Amino acid sequence: MHDSEFEFTQSETFGRTDIGRCRAVNQDQFLIAELSKSMLVSASSLEEIPAGRFYGKIQGQVLIVADGMGGHAAGEQASSVAAQHLISRLINSVHWFFHSDEDNEEDFVNSLRQLLRDAHARILSEARHDANKAGMGTTLTMAYINWPTMYVVHAGDSRCYLVRQGMAKQLTTDHTLARQMVEAGGMKPEDEASSRWSNVLWNVLGGHGERELLAEVHRVDLQTDDSVILCSDGLYRYLENEQLAQFASAQNDASLLCQQLIDFANQAGGEDNITVIVAHPKPAHHRQLTDSSLTINNAYTDTIPDRPTDELTTDDLSDVVKRSDA
Repeated sequence: MHDSEFEFTQSETFGRTDIGRCRAVNQDQFLIAELSKSMLVSASSLEEIPAGRFYGKIQGQVLIVADGMGGHAAGEQASSVAAQHLISRLINSVHWFFHSDEDNEEDFVNSLRQLLRDAHARILSEARHDANKAGMGTTLTMAYINWPTMYVVHAGDSRCYLVRQGMAKQLTTDHTLARQMVEAGGMKPEDEASSRWSNVLWNVLGGHGERELLAEVHRVDLQTDDSVILCSDGLYRYLENEQLAQFASAQNDASLLCQQLIDFANQAGGEDNITVIVAHPKPAHHRQLTDSSLTINNAYTDTIPDRPTDELTTDDLSDVVKRSDA
């Protein structure tokens, strides 16, 4: 069983991806990165400032999980293209993330949405040049953390959770037909996970491209001792929110928690690739903040509308993506 991992600063954040027990290829990707300001001095007459690159303090943290789909190789390619494109855009447009003026939040959120739309266009372009990759797509869930604010931008059915005070809340929406049926009252919530429509996504990066990409964005006000968990469906299909909260409450080490969650998913069947990122965001210098909220509710998270979600029916399947058994 092959996996890959990347550790981030003293186990405060950790990510791992695992092929699972049934798939031949791992189509998941993840990224953990710090953003910092830098200056490259090519020449100077100032003795105090020699030539070289100088880095400022860390300005934020980016977490990404992408779950590819579309055949043996195409799904892996789609998630890789999306992640690499975002990395390139972040490096070349990193000033977007150094916002501090709340009056400019609308522009910042639009920039986040544009990141996903550009990656969506890039995948569609690659698919047009290779018939074997036609219809390839990927979910993408990205969290940008700049204490005490977190923005989550999302398309597909990978998830971002916030764990606070022993409770786990799913921040993102699953962009599946089954979830739309539940929200429309046409399916009972308890039937969603086992429904054949839970595997059919109407909103992904790439895919058949008939629909405009919906880039879902949430803003969250973080508190000390919060945990943030991003994962692909290879994990959460086996876990209720209460179980996830129990795992997170019992294990504070991000590295060990990632491994425990992956082990749990594999023991429960491991039918898909499994990817997890666990983060314990903290303010600078770990200073303590007043915690005025003891329970999870909707007050700390705002969904920032993009456009009204189109209503779909089970007959409207020309532009949705069904996961393939790679």
